[in-house]
Amino acid sequence: MSTLFERQVQRPLADRLRPISLSEVVGQDHLLAPSAPLGRMVAQKRLTSVILWGPPGCGKTTIARLLAEHTSLIFEPLSAVFSGVADLRKVFESAKGRRQMGQGTLLFIDEIHRFNRAQQDGFLPYVEDGTVILVGATTENPSFELNAALLSRCQVMVLKRLDDAALEKMLLRAEADEGRSLPLTEDGRQALLAMADGDGRYLLNLIEELFRLPAEPLLDPSALAGAVQKRLPLYDKSQEGHYNLISALHKSLRGSDTDAALYWMARMLAGGEDPRFLARRLTRFAVEDVGLADPDALLQAIAAWEAYERLGSPEGELALVQLVIYLGTAPKSNAAYLAEKAAKRAASETGSLTPPLHILNAPTKMMRDIGYGEGYAYDHDAPDGFSGQNYFPDGMRRQRLYNPVERGFEREIRKRLDYWDKLRRDRTAATKRDET
Repeated sequence: MSTLFERQVQRPLADRLRPISLSEVVGQDHLLAPSAPLGRMVAQKRLTSVILWGPPGCGKTTIARLLAEHTSLIFEPLSAVFSGVADLRKVFESAKGRRQMGQGTLLFIDEIHRFNRAQQDGFLPYVEDGTVILVGATTENPSFELNAALLSRCQVMVLKRLDDAALEKMLLRAEADEGRSLPLTEDGRQALLAMADGDGRYLLNLIEELFRLPAEPLLDPSALAGAVQKRLPLYDKSQEGHYNLISALHKSLRGSDTDAALYWMARMLAGGEDPRFLARRLTRFAVEDVGLADPDALLQAIAAWEAYERLGSPEGELALVQLVIYLGTAPKSNAAYLAEKAAKRAASETGSLTPPLHILNAPTKMMRDIGYGEGYAYDHDAPDGFSGQNYFPDGMRRQRLYNPVERGFEREIRKRLDYWDKLRRDRTAATKRDET
């Protein structure tokens, strides 16, 4: 029950609009609908331990609180940022006492990935024997941040970033609660949703700030940007977001979607990514995914990298933009990449086979006497500059490790290889005829 003084204090908008039932939670119907996993658990009142994985402001804490209410469990919230072993012990002792009285406990741990491995192991006995139902919330990939033993005892539920439809519902609820519309043009409303970047909590904070402004004039996107503080995009250079975005950039380039690649690189730069990291990855792309289909791709990559080093930010970033455009529009081939893998596999399978004697140097008489260099044909002495001799180890069959594609410059390379293959077959056939 609230006190007189508490009732006199204006409650924050986010608190006033906090959902009181799971049906009021927006954007997570794939988990909360009656036929969805959490919806079924609540209907049966048989909750199991879960990990709620999703971006900030998507409703993890609210869902955990409502799960406890709908299943008649005592809600025990802890933050892994501010809590330690002593806090966990108190919760577990209280939960044991309640359990003896027939009352269950939902232990909600926010930012559960912040607990170290030993602390996570400490949950296991209490989760396993049912002393607590654990609901952990994390913005990081549980596969990387949580113990396998803990994950095996919990179901991972993936929450979605709130889309514009979900954010619009929250906006309309806020206007209904306030009894008036936000001082925004239609374009301004759309810009506000974009500013929230999928974070419902942040959207409500922005709305609360806007309600303090006069009803006129209505703010367009430009005026809105000047009236409220735009937050930086979500991006952690050491966590999953980093790997997701570089994967998106790499695969967009591979798919020759230059515009998408430019977008993902811009996202990374806006999030504070080191342009040198991007230059390194783009150089790798030049040799892995463009390769000899366009040999100039590597030259362009090194040139862009050097240009950035000399110019610095932000001027040098244009060199990386130019490189992304070049790589995105270049013909693609991973033939060199596959050749490397095939060569490594062949090398590991054949052990320590020595080169054939005829291609070994013979700097001493003894080496000449035992056959080093004997029968070597100097290719430049052949009429067409090609002897057709075998350069694989004796006893190892010849393999085609490099298979150029029919794109870009590799078309020409394939013609050369086919030409030499024909000459090699002709030389081999001629040698066999001479021997017989």
